[in-house]
Amino acid sequence: MLAPLNPADPGFARDPYPYYAHLRSRGPAVRVPLANGTHAWLVTGHRQAREVLADPRFSNVPPQGAGRPKQDSPAQRARGCLARHMLNSDAPDHTRLRRLTTAAFTPRRVDALRPRIERLTDGLLTELSGRLAREGTADLVDHFAFPLPVLVIGEVLGVPEVDRADLRTWTYRVGSPADALEDGAADDAWTRLHAYFTELIATKRDAPGDDLFSTLVHDADEGGLDDGELLAMAFLLLFAGYETTMNLLASAALLLLTHPQELADAQQGGPGHWAAVTEEVLRHASPLEGTTWRRTTEAVDLGGGTVVPAGASVLVVLAAAGRDPEYFPDPDAFRPARHRSGGERPAPHLAFGHGPHFCLGSRLARLEAAVALPRLFAALPDLRLAADPETLPYRPGLLVRGPRTLPVRSG
Repeated sequence: MLAPLNPADPGFARDPYPYYAHLRSRGPAVRVPLANGTHAWLVTGHRQAREVLADPRFSNVPPQGAGRPKQDSPAQRARGCLARHMLNSDAPDHTRLRRLTTAAFTPRRVDALRPRIERLTDGLLTELSGRLAREGTADLVDHFAFPLPVLVIGEVLGVPEVDRADLRTWTYRVGSPADALEDGAADDAWTRLHAYFTELIATKRDAPGDDLFSTLVHDADEGGLDDGELLAMAFLLLFAGYETTMNLLASAALLLLTHPQELADAQQGGPGHWAAVTEEVLRHASPLEGTTWRRTTEAVDLGGGTVVPAGASVLVVLAAAGRDPEYFPDPDAFRPARHRSGGERPAPHLAFGHGPHFCLGSRLARLEAAVALPRLFAALPDLRLAADPETLPYRPGLLVRGPRTLPVRSG
């Protein structure tokens, strides 16, 4: 019998992969008891994950009253409003919401951001170098992996740079299990996010800019988003726009610092080798641990004698799918060569999802990594970890995954 899974447990957050491997050995999906007293079906195999993500019988619309019962409050109303984003919707609503945002993430518009990303990266590296010279150590998450994607998505959305620290705090709290926070911290964050985005919408109406959010606000009279959908879309694009890329950059830096030969190969090999590093990080250390929750609209047979009943809560664990040995030989090894031209040609990883909810920002995340990683190690060739990697704290929960801090020194 499985012991209850506690996503807030620091040991599980640091290394969940043995647990996921155990689940995978039990079948394509396993009903798991959670520490909060509920149960959920976790999908850990690569093939089954792809099937579930493309199957309309697994609805993204949260059921009424899902989770622990909560009394009505301003925080609950804010949570409900901000949760109306397109990841929590099915067709045709999802199709409409996705269409309205797709234009901001076309290859042409994303690729046009490269010069700006290069300038932002170089500026942050100058600051980081100065900090290392003055203080001897620095946190690579706080001073590089976090601010870069925040600055980039801030440009896409038109979010002022001065607000980035508060937004990081609030989105961190709403993305963490309540058990990992002080009492009231999550509710406070939901309320503050709601108030912030309400004010941002009003600002964009009065003084629109060139950003995506201004476009979304001013398309409201042409079959666009209503106020509630605008609030939810702002939250989703901000959270998804920096949280996952922050974890990608931090995990990539950690893996390269602990695999010096792979770092040397990338530095000598050029853009193709760096691209392979990014793809292997996405597979090996998926920045999204799991997808948003799904619910079965009818009983679904996943094969192998596993039938998920109607009305069940289902989580596709992307981090586990990336380590499925049936599709990725030696899955726990960090080996970028799998993804190089003429290499092993592994199955496509699922770090950006699959099916109708495939991540719109995947090209932008890859571009940020392609710019940031080679520049980081070129600017700081003597970069070293300043802490035991086995003791680094990780984000708790089942949604996002990455080191919370990454202390480094130079030389």
